[in-house]
Amino acid sequence: MEIKKIKRARGVLTVPGDKSISHRAVMLGSLADGVTEITGFLPGADCLSTIDCFRSMGVEIDERGDRVTVRGNGTRGLSKPEKTLYTGNSGTTTRLLCGILSAQPFDTEITGDASICKRPMGRVTKPLALMGANIENEYCPLYIHGSRLHGIDYKMPVASAQVKTAIILAGLYAEGETIVREIEKSRNHTELMLGAMGADISVDGLDITVKPADKLSAVNVVVPGDISSAAFFMVLGSIMPNSEITIKNVGTNPTRTGIIDVLKDMGADITVENERVSAGESAADITVRSSSLRAVTIGGDIIPRLIDELPIIAVAAVFAEGKTVIKDAQELKVKETNRIRAVVDEFKKCGADITETDDGMIINGDKPVHGADFKTYGDHRMAMSLTVLSQLADGVSTLDDETCARVSYPSFFDDFYSLG
Repeated sequence: MEIKKIKRARGVLTVPGDKSISHRAVMLGSLADGVTEITGFLPGADCLSTIDCFRSMGVEIDERGDRVTVRGNGTRGLSKPEKTLYTGNSGTTTRLLCGILSAQPFDTEITGDASICKRPMGRVTKPLALMGANIENEYCPLYIHGSRLHGIDYKMPVASAQVKTAIILAGLYAEGETIVREIEKSRNHTELMLGAMGADISVDGLDITVKPADKLSAVNVVVPGDISSAAFFMVLGSIMPNSEITIKNVGTNPTRTGIIDVLKDMGADITVENERVSAGESAADITVRSSSLRAVTIGGDIIPRLIDELPIIAVAAVFAEGKTVIKDAQELKVKETNRIRAVVDEFKKCGADITETDDGMIINGDKPVHGADFKTYGDHRMAMSLTVLSQLADGVSTLDDETCARVSYPSFFDDFYSLG
């Protein structure tokens, strides 16, 4: 696909619902007693994989675009699927299911697409094994034999919301209490939603304690716009001359707003207004205007708060004055692709001064860039980041696969070009 260019970006838009919250609303709604009404649901491929998996285990789910109704079966009400559970490209679905299925009174098999089958699952299966889980393989397909679980006191070796959540979900079924000790704060949507559903879960700094749950009570979930999707427009509005973009109803959970902090440190003109809170999740309207960006160093405890946004932050760094250093981001290597290498390889094609490091990248910005034939690696965030990068590049650019953007943002290109 040839990437069309716009001369300036002006307008108001609403991005699709938060992917992380959408996944969890379906999963926890399936385990709750009663009916969970979800509004603002993200009908992207990953979240639809979660719906398909729980339907296969006997949960009645009605999906109509961004409105989903889940008639929960209760914590002990899932049934053995008649076929292998297929999670598509969704690492969240795959890893979180491991925690739930480890404790069920039946065996299951999970697999996904070619990308998922290359992504390491040992970071989830190993701590679950300490709880008594019996999971064969560290890569998909995974064979999960339902077992009696017991609580553990587990110190996380890396900051990962997926690993943390898998352990917490297993802890709902384990004998005794389960404690997860984070080394850095990661997104906390699971803790907030479980608390709203009546689970015995508490948070003390970086430590999360969960006790067995015989019952979860259904709650209605209003999903705010995904800040990871808004990030593409926040960077676009910052780097493109004569631009002003307002993104309505964006989730501003403090564990997810690292992108705002970094762009402000780079000198971006960003305003956050109309802040509100619903069921523990905060949201606001974000306006971004053209500005001159400067380089920064990004690392440490902010990385879990912006891990999915680092490819588009790298785009901002290409057009910022000075040397931007991104470090402590090893987690990028185990995403849909090795995003460190993918970003470096593709950005080099257009003339960007970018170097790969063991845990991130170094970008010398404010250098001329030109069009190129880009490869997405089937990674939705690469496709959208390269689209933004191409806007300020001289000449024509192409994407080998624009359809992968549908994973998290089905209407991305329509929304993007509406601003031009």
